[in-house]
Amino acid sequence: MSTFNTRCPSCQGVNRVPSERITESPTCGKCKNSLLDGSPVEGTVLNLPAILNSSQPVVIDFWATWCNPCVGFAPVFSDVATERAGNVRFVKIDTEAQQQLAAQYQIRSIPTVMVFKNGKRVDSINGALPKSQFDQWLNQALTK
Repeated sequence: MSTFNTRCPSCQGVNRVPSERITESPTCGKCKNSLLDGSPVEGTVLNLPAILNSSQPVVIDFWATWCNPCVGFAPVFSDVATERAGNVRFVKIDTEAQQQLAAQYQIRSIPTVMVFKNGKRVDSINGALPKSQFDQWLNQALTK
């Protein structure tokens, strides 16, 4: 059985999740909040393949701490993640900490947002958007 570690978006505690049980809505062993829904999850080389292979659509925000537009877009991304909990998974990947993933997905500018369905990329957009425009773009991307 393969596992991956993921940080709880609520309490920041590290949890080990069996890859085979990702569709069972795992909860944090410490605070009991959902590990994968309701708040953006920290994406890493270890947990991203399992998250992408779930049946739920996945939205990834590639960002960096030094990027002002990324920092400004973060609350928008978090708000939409909360509103769409249970229907779509939201992941944030720090391109500085996860350079292998940034290279794998050919990130040339940040923020870059990508939408995946059944493990396949269906759409992407570069740049920070206001919430209404992000919602509109996401609705279109999720219908693809």
